[in-house]
Amino acid sequence: MTRSVADIIAGLGTGIHIDGRWRQASSGSTFDVENPATGEVLATLADGGESDAVAAIDSAAAHQREWAATPARERSEILRRAYELLTERADEVAAVMTAEMGKPLAESRGEVAYGAEFFRWFAEEAVRIRGDARRSPDGKSRIIVTQEPVGPCILITPWNFPLAMVARKIGPAIAAGCTMVYKPASLTPLTSLYVTDLLREAGLPDGVLSVVCTSSAGSVVEPWIDSGKARKLSFTGSTDVGKSLLEQCARGVLRTSMELGGNAPFIVCEDADLDVAIEAVLAAKMRNMGEACTAANRILVHRSVIGDFAGRLTTRMSELTVGDGAVDGTDVGPLVNRAAVDKVDDLVRDAVSRGAEVLCGGERPEGRGWFYPPTVLTGVASDAEMVRTEIFGPVAALVPFDSDDEAVELANNTEFGLVSYVMTESADRGFSIAERLETGMVGFNTGLVSNPAAPFGGVKQSGLGREGGFSGIDEFLETKYVAMPVRNAT
Repeated sequence: MTRSVADIIAGLGTGIHIDGRWRQASSGSTFDVENPATGEVLATLADGGESDAVAAIDSAAAHQREWAATPARERSEILRRAYELLTERADEVAAVMTAEMGKPLAESRGEVAYGAEFFRWFAEEAVRIRGDARRSPDGKSRIIVTQEPVGPCILITPWNFPLAMVARKIGPAIAAGCTMVYKPASLTPLTSLYVTDLLREAGLPDGVLSVVCTSSAGSVVEPWIDSGKARKLSFTGSTDVGKSLLEQCARGVLRTSMELGGNAPFIVCEDADLDVAIEAVLAAKMRNMGEACTAANRILVHRSVIGDFAGRLTTRMSELTVGDGAVDGTDVGPLVNRAAVDKVDDLVRDAVSRGAEVLCGGERPEGRGWFYPPTVLTGVASDAEMVRTEIFGPVAALVPFDSDDEAVELANNTEFGLVSYVMTESADRGFSIAERLETGMVGFNTGLVSNPAAPFGGVKQSGLGREGGFSGIDEFLETKYVAMPVRNAT
């Protein structure tokens, strides 16, 4: 990386990008983006509002027909160039991400590699959009089925994975031939601004992607939904916000994709290889400081091995280095803001008040930055608040079980169903448990399930639809059926 982080950020757009041009908010308002490790203001961006939102969706609607008619190969090559540019500039993108979000540089580089793969995957999918042509069973007509872009799309992403979340929405939308209006999270918008310019450099035509940063999501998103011009909304974020958006989208019967909250169970059977299980739980729990919807939230361990498991996990968690993610050697960066630290601290205190034992961590540090130490709790009661809600922090909550049936019952005892994890040396046992778990994804002897080539998504109140994999592009396509009589049919 030849440029400093400050220079990279100084060269980014204003926060509102419409018709290929960066602009200020129509109101003149701005908001600050801060580094959660230091409190430093990294950038001051245009704070978009309703009139900016209207201009963005008008632009998307105006460009939809032309963009949909663009040959699939051209759309594919734009995505391929975007993949190559992201890969070449991984260090720059990672540095921006670490500055605004806090995660260690090594994790940010990993996210860049992961996010870039969505552009490569959907570059390949763009030229493989399928259809069908056949005679009807009675032989009197031809059934012709085509897949067409759904139309202008509203994209909304969270703050915790500022590159990966937008790449897995923009990638299939471009591949399918949809124009887009996009609202990044106000806490971490800078990575998205970098990607916007990168896509323009890769050849994305003006007007295909409009970006409106804002500190007031409703003032931008609601006008988009009610415009009558958007045909699809793709959202990643909390279940409560997702439900509200679903109600709003119902007014215009918009198609929706919802990747919502999680409460992931991590099951360690008595025959599990504990070395494998410890590495897996660290990956599932500590990725992104635990600020991930896929994070292991309830660690269910067979009673016969919970003591050994707790000891090993406590040792490993105690060895992790907490600090500014931009500093070499940091394992655990800051949480995203004060509210995040307050929430985690409240959940730990609640669990302790209900009988949980703190094996390491458990006390918020003093000083600047929004840090919380890696924490292990054992004996977490079933009525503890952290059992029912996403912790979204570096806290491992251990709960004992005595049988597979009990583990499955505990795992499924939640309104959420995004991902679960199973640790066992028996393939039959693992598949048997996986089949009974009410989640959209299962990690079998692994703590990492995310893969651009696989369908990401959940069931129950964890969402609707899938991102990535073969089904990812289908979320941005409509099916059209053409009936054609066979004139010489007998």
